[in-house]
Amino acid sequence: MNPYLMVSEDGRELRWTEQCQNLPDNPERFDEYPCVLGNRLPAGRRHGCYWEVEVGNKTSWELGVARDSVCRKGQLSLSPGAGFWVLSLWDGKLTALTDPETPLDTEVPTRVGIYVDYEEEKVSFYNAVDGSDIYTFKEKIDRNVQPFFSPGNNDKDPLCITQPSGA
Repeated sequence: MNPYLMVSEDGRELRWTEQCQNLPDNPERFDEYPCVLGNRLPAGRRHGCYWEVEVGNKTSWELGVARDSVCRKGQLSLSPGAGFWVLSLWDGKLTALTDPETPLDTEVPTRVGIYVDYEEEKVSFYNAVDGSDIYTFKEKIDRNVQPFFSPGNNDKDPLCITQPSGA
């Protein structure tokens, strides 16, 4: 976790802070980018995992999954080639962080559903309020992924996360 991020005691809220925490620098800590990986998804599940993130009216965020082996130091390339499958909101624009990026012409959701499909080896994003599809990454993923979260660094509102569940 980046030292400018705070996680609630129950692990369900993530927010940007102005104050840098004094945390040890270790290989698992993102140093430059305000993001964090959640707990490894239960790979033993047959079909996959689903969770939701309440983004509310935040003006920037990134959500998705990342391989547990991704580089966490320095500048990051949040693309499938680097081990990230991420949906991004920046400056009011929703984008799938493919290479090159894929702009999405859809309403910005207030709650995002993320489904990692182990059988099809893909990750899909949904508007969790109305159930509509947002984007599905076609690149194959494996079972060694973890949820990826970045609340952005331009507002204090948290991301609120539900626990992953089997599907």
